[in-house]
Amino acid sequence: MEFLYIISCIIALLLFVYLFVALFNPEKF
Repeated sequence: MEFLYIISCIIALLLFVYLFVALFNPEKF
């Protein structure tokens, strides 16, 4: 179960970074 928790945290961080980049680089999306 600890492995799934780590995977979910990584996915959440990737989504956060994606949204952060999309906010500051709207021309790329």
